[in-house]
Amino acid sequence: MRIGSFSFGSIEIDGTTYEHDVVIDRGRIRKRKKGPSKPLRAEYGHTPLSASEDLPWRCRRLVIGSGADGALPVTDDVVKEAETRGVELLILPTREAIQELDRSPKATNAVLHVTC
Repeated sequence: MRIGSFSFGSIEIDGTTYEHDVVIDRGRIRKRKKGPSKPLRAEYGHTPLSASEDLPWRCRRLVIGSGADGALPVTDDVVKEAETRGVELLILPTREAIQELDRSPKATNAVLHVTC
């Protein structure tokens, strides 16, 4: 998998441009369905990433790209779930998350936020 360009609002993966958050699950790309986290929006001022979403836990490492400015909130239940599952969790601004995926993609899944 090759992640090409990233700019606020879009990311290119394997030649396809996505204008929404993406989940990379064992090499497959899908749209992040943030509906389960929307009830938390008022509490965080933004729809956070929460463990109620369908996160790609079948990995040794989960990289979360927290947006262009690193502003995506990640709830404590995601951190606890990673600890319970023995998954290394990295939360980085999306540009840094992409660099991390390029450096060490093996057994790594990702959730990449493309705005804020």
